[in-house]
Amino acid sequence: MTIRIGNGYDIHRLTPERKLILGGVEITHELGLLGHSDADVLTHAIMDAMLGALSLGDIGHYFPPTDPKWKGADSLMLLSQVNQLVLDRGWKIGNIDSVIVAERPKLKPHIEKMREKIAGVLQLEPNQVGVKATTNEKLDAVGREEGICAYAVVLLEK
Repeated sequence: MTIRIGNGYDIHRLTPERKLILGGVEITHELGLLGHSDADVLTHAIMDAMLGALSLGDIGHYFPPTDPKWKGADSLMLLSQVNQLVLDRGWKIGNIDSVIVAERPKLKPHIEKMREKIAGVLQLEPNQVGVKATTNEKLDAVGREEGICAYAVVLLEK
């Protein structure tokens, strides 16, 4: 068996009048993430990790923010397209591990739903998708609640 790993990172600014979507789950909060698509940092980090494992660049290459086609796009739909790129090259996901960094809102009640949604799109079992949440202890822009970021690591197998 051949394996590859990739890591991904994404951050978006919090702003009023936007929905907060993480891992494909809409979370009630007074602020949402600003971005060209739905700005789902968790899903974006996972996509970048998948692409990185195969040296295929990043999501900006496939879904550029300058292209109106992707304005408001559902990141789970984009994730499905990235997964197809991986499958077309003969690879499959072994597992995903990720962490969302946000001061608020509390994400623990939403993590299982995120895992289920991501696993469903990728045709994985939920136990192959790790999602954790932490705060930044009030440090830096994320700690000041100016944004939310996510990190992901993906193991691909062939």
